[in-house]
Amino acid sequence: MSRARARWLMVVWLASSAAGWPGECRAGEFPDYRPVAGWPQLPPTITLGPVSAVATDAKDRVYVAHRGPKPVLVFDRDGTFLRPWGDDHIRTAHGLRVDPAGNVWLTDIGSHLVMKFDPAGKLLLSLGRKGKAGDKPDEFDQPTDVAVTPAGDFYVTDGYGNSRVLKFDRTGKLIRQWGTEGQGEGEFDLPHAICLDAKGRVYVGDRENNRVQVFDADGKFLAQWRESGAPYGLFLAGDRLFVADGRAGWIRVLGPDGKLLGRWGEPGAAAGRGPMPHMLCVDSHGDVYVAAVTGKRIQKFVAVKK
Repeated sequence: MSRARARWLMVVWLASSAAGWPGECRAGEFPDYRPVAGWPQLPPTITLGPVSAVATDAKDRVYVAHRGPKPVLVFDRDGTFLRPWGDDHIRTAHGLRVDPAGNVWLTDIGSHLVMKFDPAGKLLLSLGRKGKAGDKPDEFDQPTDVAVTPAGDFYVTDGYGNSRVLKFDRTGKLIRQWGTEGQGEGEFDLPHAICLDAKGRVYVGDRENNRVQVFDADGKFLAQWRESGAPYGLFLAGDRLFVADGRAGWIRVLGPDGKLLGRWGEPGAAAGRGPMPHMLCVDSHGDVYVAAVTGKRIQKFVAVKK
């Protein structure tokens, strides 16, 4: 087993058994999620624009994408600011993920690009035609999110202008694509988020159809989950799917059968609330980070057993 795959499997295991998830979330045991006051500590020279995405790496460093100068911000788990980057390459950030090898992937809806960076912000790979929207294999129309396998293959949701999912090998060569606009199985109305489980199944947040669709690694339809609300953002922690329901302003948590285990949050500006949660992630301790576009903020939540 490669080091990258072993590290990725360890992160999955830690997330599924994190101390922040008391018990097994049986009936009546869904924890309270409480915001961490004062997180993060922004330097006075940086003002957050609309915050579109957040991801953590294997050391629980937190990468935040926002729409403003210095579009990628990096923090320690405690909220200490580490460094910014991205001005040279990113126009309008949307999705951000950290892959099993520690590379940072970002979708740019302003430039119609999917980009891969090293942790310090060095550009390693760019797909799409900068500034040109299209529907060919080497083009995107406002791509929304990325999911990367342990082997380095990756999936892209090409969601705003095109209703499709594309799968590429680690070099950026297209393997397959699927999806058209519609409401049927394997059809989409704004595929907005994507993630993978340990078995390689693909979960797509079909935002305007108010569902999560589940596929095998080759795009074969397996199931649809309707208890997601409007799935703006998705993150799998073990067998629990965390969903940023941007329309309702909630964070929903679904079990392995797609049934609702619990939720928290409401629209609003107070701590613990958030206008339009956009994307989210869970670190190895079970803490949850939520990016809000409309609220221009990033919040951290910790689970407390009731």
